Amino acid sequence: MYLALALLVMVLLFGVLGYRFLSDYTWIDAFYMTIITVTTVGFSEVRPLDAEAKIFTVLLIVTSVFIFAFAISVITEYILSRNALQLLKKKKVKNKINSLSNHVIICGFGRNGNQAAERLKAYNRSFVVIEKNKEVIEKFEDEILFVEGDANEDDTLIEAGIDRAQYLITAMPDDAANLFVVLSARQLNKNLFIISRASQITSQKKLRLAGADKVIMPDKIGGDHMASLVVIPDLITFMDKLSTDGENTTNLEEVTIESFMTKIDNHSLRDLDLRRKTGCTIIGYIEPNGNYIINPEADLKLQPQGKVIVLGRPEQIKKLNEMFHID
Repeated sequence: MYLALALLVMVLLFGVLGYRFLSDYTWIDAFYMTIITVTTVGFSEVRPLDAEAKIFTVLLIVTSVFIFAFAISVITEYILSRNALQLLKKKKVKNKINSLSNHVIICGFGRNGNQAAERLKAYNRSFVVIEKNKEVIEKFEDEILFVEGDANEDDTLIEAGIDRAQYLITAMPDDAANLFVVLSARQLNKNLFIISRASQITSQKKLRLAGADKVIMPDKIGGDHMASLVVIPDLITFMDKLSTDGENTTNLEEVTIESFMTKIDNHSLRDLDLRRKTGCTIIGYIEPNGNYIINPEADLKLQPQGKVIVLGRPEQIKKLNEMFHID
């Protein structure tokens, strides 16, 4: 590609300089003669050519014909191959998305959408991002599955596999846009767990009525966090250490009881004995009805479809996952 362009430029320079110094043309006339010669349009010369200029013109025509033919073939091939590569890449992405199930769909890849994607990657959860900004897609397309389009359109949500998805996060800055996405998503998948961003307090109720299971206000959380750093700084710093910034830094894990049932004789927290086996500590229990128990008693009976929240260092969490084959 670059060679073809360089040869074209060289032919033009060769022609301009030749006419400029062989026939004593002005720069404009020399450029004009070069263009009408290499393009073979058949316009008349600026003035009659002498023998040397005619020989030079013949040489320029022969040279330019071969070089232009080569350049056009290379440039055409480059454009076609580039288009073919883009089509191949889009088809590959589409096949990957079609193979997903129980995945997460993120609508909008701004600040909050980006953070959600990073957290999901840290947990090795499969996800698809819906984004309409081509520049953003081109920047991150090698590491993230994108669907280009408007999340408000049903076809875009369907292309992202909403019928097979388990969660949807709508993280667009406009509350009205989030509301429309929640309405559409709930109609397309009744069992979908929808998490929506909200900027205004008045939008929370509307989003819940539209079908959102959880409504998050990032600005409110940020303000509370900053105020807490003044009131209880050490506790907040400790809580920040429990976050998942990057791979293999998870300090909290949520595990379903089904993952333990075949590994224990009885069905109580004491029987799990996770502290001795893995070093992890159980700090919470979620009953099947959604009731949360903080710091549960050791004799608490485990129920199917319940969950335990465990705390541990990254290597302890990894040991827990490996021991009980938790994905």
